[in-house]
Amino acid sequence: MKAKELQKIFVIQKHQASHLHYDLRLEMNNVLRSWALPKNPPERVGVKRLAIEVEDHPLEYASFEGTIPEGEYGAGKVSLWDHGIYDPIKVTSNKIIINFKGEKLIGNYCLLRTRFEGKEKNWLFYKMK
Repeated sequence: MKAKELQKIFVIQKHQASHLHYDLRLEMNNVLRSWALPKNPPERVGVKRLAIEVEDHPLEYASFEGTIPEGEYGAGKVSLWDHGIYDPIKVTSNKIIINFKGEKLIGNYCLLRTRFEGKEKNWLFYKMK
């Protein structure tokens, strides 16, 4: 398999809904697998962020910027914070290690599922050394 075949798109959208958060979206299995980040994405080693797994989105959503109307789910302004490609390094049901090639996120990152009962959708998101 060629390296280009491994590369996938990613996008991080800044989402001013009922509260400001960031939506991390990774192309996987022909959808955008998605996590909500209550704080800005980590750009340096040592910073860990909560990432809450949410429903998948269609690939077309990667380019969405605009305002979701009042009364609709996620109502508020959505803007592009970062985008690019990533190489999957290791993908399991509980751990995702990827190499980002974005404008802001560059390098190896990890999404690690936490194991607290009732919090199965919670992950840690951080930049690796």
